[in-house]
Amino acid sequence: MFSLGSWLPALPGLAWGWALLDALLQGLVGACAVLVLCSLLKVYLYIQCLNDPERQAEKEAIRVQRWVLELLHVAVLTALLALVGSRVAALVVLEFSLRAVSTVLSLGKGAHSSQLYLLCQYSLGCGVSCGLSFLLEGAPHRTCNLALAAGLAGLLATYAQRLARHVCTLYELHSRARYCGICIFLLAAGHGIPRLLRNALAVTFAVADLAAVALINRDFLSTAEAVRFWTPLTICYTLLVVYMQEESRQSAGGRAVYQTVLVRMGGLFILLLTIGRWSDVFHVLVSLLGELWCLLRAGVMLEACWRQ
Repeated sequence: MFSLGSWLPALPGLAWGWALLDALLQGLVGACAVLVLCSLLKVYLYIQCLNDPERQAEKEAIRVQRWVLELLHVAVLTALLALVGSRVAALVVLEFSLRAVSTVLSLGKGAHSSQLYLLCQYSLGCGVSCGLSFLLEGAPHRTCNLALAAGLAGLLATYAQRLARHVCTLYELHSRARYCGICIFLLAAGHGIPRLLRNALAVTFAVADLAAVALINRDFLSTAEAVRFWTPLTICYTLLVVYMQEESRQSAGGRAVYQTVLVRMGGLFILLLTIGRWSDVFHVLVSLLGELWCLLRAGVMLEACWRQ
């Protein structure tokens, strides 16, 4: 099968250039998905804080976030997702899916759900990237398909960002005057945003998990080789989930969240040192930067979730 690069004459480094472009486009789609998630959560948390007189300081903290930083956030996240290999991205997706199922079954509370949505930012980007890599593998004109996906994702992210900006600027006035259709709709149905996100993330991670398993298994030549990889990986992930559940019961707040990221990536780092490749080790370090970058960017909203 051929991609857009097949229409051009063969030149040294041309294939590498198109592969880099594909990786950047996949990363851009993942970054736009994260931006949509954060924008909708910002709308929901702002409305919740506005309706609570004791949370006005949190409302102001959410409102005064600089919108220019969103472009920097998307650019950095795009670069990080483009650098991460499909193998490590798949492992990140599978680890978060297991952790999310365990958290939902053990807690089942809406306040914790909002925090879980913020903690899944980097995993969501990896999941979208894995899904695109799997679905478009061997597709004709792969680059054109990714460019179209990036355009649609960018358009959706732009509208979500405009919605968050409108709500943080004018919702308080419009909800009282009741003459803005968007604000009237949010006044009546804004409480349903977490349910919308839950359903969308469930579908996204279901596809991403299937893609992740397929992407990992394609590197194995035999069943015995696959078993030698999956057995220690399953044991490592199970121990990590048990440890993080115990930590979440004993401590809460920003320090616990960052400590969890370090433990998760540290465990994956040690595991891949023994059964992975050297490129996987580098990609784990990139993933650590991605996780920390997403948490730092969402610090204000995480604080609002903890107080809620």
